[in-house]
Amino acid sequence: MGSLPAVESDLPIRRLEISDYHKGFVELLGQLTVCPPITESEFEARFADIAATGDDHQIFVIQSPSSSLIIATGTLFIERKFIRGCSKAGHIEEIVVDKAARGLRLGQRMVEHLVDKAKEMGCYKVVLACETELRGFYEKCGFVEKDTQMTVYF
Repeated sequence: MGSLPAVESDLPIRRLEISDYHKGFVELLGQLTVCPPITESEFEARFADIAATGDDHQIFVIQSPSSSLIIATGTLFIERKFIRGCSKAGHIEEIVVDKAARGLRLGQRMVEHLVDKAKEMGCYKVVLACETELRGFYEKCGFVEKDTQMTVYF
């Protein structure tokens, strides 16, 4: 996807923008999971839906300065709870780094950024689900294995 700077900390993390449709955002998600092409109008409609939730659904990206393509992304959901005195919990989803940019600590930086955002928003915990082979990566980010996740797909 283009050459990358030697110092990964030079790449800022920012919120997803509507113009990121043209910067490979959807294609990057396809490196993580099933993500068929969507039209620009579909992207804009979903972007508006997400924006309407305010800070309870935040998508962050890292953009390559050389290619202008999105090379990393991560999502933070804020769950508002009744337990623990009407507390909040953060949920991290869809962490993906472009294949050409892996090994630059962009994934770790993204996870740390999302955890910091959750703390700023008053969350008492942050949870995520991951493939077994990624457990070591998330442990390096400060996560510990707890409980079992169950899923139903439709």
